[in-house]
Amino acid sequence: MEILEKVAYMKGLAEGIGLDVKSKEGKLLKVMMDILDDIALELQDIRDEQADLEEGLDAVSEDLADVESCLFDQEDDDDEDEEDGEVYQTTCPNCEEEIFFDEDILKEGSVLCPNCGEELEFDLTDLSGCGGCCGACADPDEGDDEDNDEDEDDEE
Repeated sequence: MEILEKVAYMKGLAEGIGLDVKSKEGKLLKVMMDILDDIALELQDIRDEQADLEEGLDAVSEDLADVESCLFDQEDDDDEDEEDGEVYQTTCPNCEEEIFFDEDILKEGSVLCPNCGEELEFDLTDLSGCGGCCGACADPDEGDDEDNDEDEDDEE
């Protein structure tokens, strides 16, 4: 039984026993029953509003889930694109933070540490065993000529 129903039942009992609302005690009980009735009505209104809010929150939650799935699917696609290139890593000698960069930065020959701002320069001329495949340490045309020479040898 709901609170509102219980208050209505109590009012019915008071009328059924013939509560004298003109006596001091009767007036007090009548005022208390009216207050309980008001509280029960307010509580019912709060529950109704809460139910409406829950429905609205569920709808917003579903919409947010849709947006998240779109964003995360798009981020996954972006991550796949970024993974195509090779990523290099070094440690800043100034702040000892690890720095990650791609071939384009490597070709430029230097990078600024995002943590402390120190410029790190790369000297790729001393690298041995590099065939110039990325173009960062040698003229890419030289590497292509060697490949072409090998192709010509294979054809003979």
